[in-house]
Amino acid sequence: QVQLVESGGGLVQAGGSQRLSCAASGRTSSRYHMAWFRQAPGKEREFVAVISWTGATIYVSDSVKGRFTISRDNANNTNTVYLQMNSLKPEDTAVYYCAADSEFIRLQNGVPRLWGQGTQVTVSS
Repeated sequence: QVQLVESGGGLVQAGGSQRLSCAASGRTSSRYHMAWFRQAPGKEREFVAVISWTGATIYVSDSVKGRFTISRDNANNTNTVYLQMNSLKPEDTAVYYCAADSEFIRLQNGVPRLWGQGTQVTVSS
């Protein structure tokens, strides 16, 4: 059983930066592609960024392109993914979810089989 545990959320002022982390625990011998999604109050969950197992393939939502960076660390099969968020805006306020799947297309289609519990990011104006 694999679990995803996010950390790094909190309150930040507009224009500031924050870094989210997500670590896979449990049976991490599998090679997981990983992604970040977010859900703002009253809105549907939306894709933010995805990174392949090797890190060679990265897609980022247009709404955060140039401000958010996704990266990962696979040392010792840790399957840890990061989301560096810069120039934050109030509209970035949301619960951010980490997701993982052995099939990349499931992340692209928004239907990954593994989800974290989410971490709240609040950007004040």
